[in-house]
Amino acid sequence: MVSRGSGTTISDVASIHDPLLGESPFPERAVVPVETLLPADSPRSHGEDDEHVKRLAECGAQFPPVLVQRGTMRVIDGMHRLRAALLNGCHSIEVEFFDGCDEDAFIRGVEQNIAHGLPLTLSDRRAAAARILGWQPALSDRSVAAMTGLSPKTVGVIRTRAAEEIPHSNARQGRDGRLRPLDGSVGRLRAAEVIRANPDASVRQIAAAAAISAGTARSVQARLRAGEDPVRVRPRGPEPAVEIGDILQKLCRDPALRHSDAGRRLLQLIRAKSVDATLLAALRQESPPHSRSLLARLARANAGIWLDIAKELEN
Repeated sequence: MVSRGSGTTISDVASIHDPLLGESPFPERAVVPVETLLPADSPRSHGEDDEHVKRLAECGAQFPPVLVQRGTMRVIDGMHRLRAALLNGCHSIEVEFFDGCDEDAFIRGVEQNIAHGLPLTLSDRRAAAARILGWQPALSDRSVAAMTGLSPKTVGVIRTRAAEEIPHSNARQGRDGRLRPLDGSVGRLRAAEVIRANPDASVRQIAAAAAISAGTARSVQARLRAGEDPVRVRPRGPEPAVEIGDILQKLCRDPALRHSDAGRRLLQLIRAKSVDATLLAALRQESPPHSRSLLARLARANAGIWLDIAKELEN
């Protein structure tokens, strides 16, 4: 709702919602002078679209309230509507207030802009995802994808490419708000150490000491009693095993790699970092039992790095 008259001022709103009258002193909506509103911290890299503003101004329709951060009076969503109102000579406009910090206000603005109105460009949504990950690195790829209108796979690529700028987090917060560790093996290994040190410890004591759930503590306890590794080995997928030697031979026959200094250095690096089934046999025969948990952690860390490399190359 907009008004071409003097409108209701902020002081008018405060007096209408006097707590002595039993009403909330913090209204969800109000009509405010347009000059009291500040520009948005917009996810749009090129600002508002002038043609879209003109179309809104010409249609004469009644638009939803502009979303405004209460503490700053900064527009979160609705800059096109605000500019259309100004173009039509309006002096006041209806707003809906948002209570939250600047980061939450930006996220809300992104969510609003992918839900309605002039859509954000793909580059703007990617930039917004990188910015959100910089603030909240523990958010899962699915959570950020839902906020920005991207796929979880795209968010994962953005996270990998901006790894130097985004703080590292060993956990991910899902859309349900729960925080889950990226690598559950670390907690399981801690639990195994607790159990070995105190075989009579209860499930609750193990879980508390290892900072894991009671269900995971119970699982580790059962696996140790059965003589199994505390870290569950995931079954291989349905795809056939790939012969690492065959792949290395094909890469070595590639002229683009063989006949350049950079290519040869890359081949040497790949050969040094590649392993095959012979290493597994050697680990089984040569590794002392007390070192196997550390070797397992090293293998998982290396596997994670190679998985990140695979995702980067595939994308």
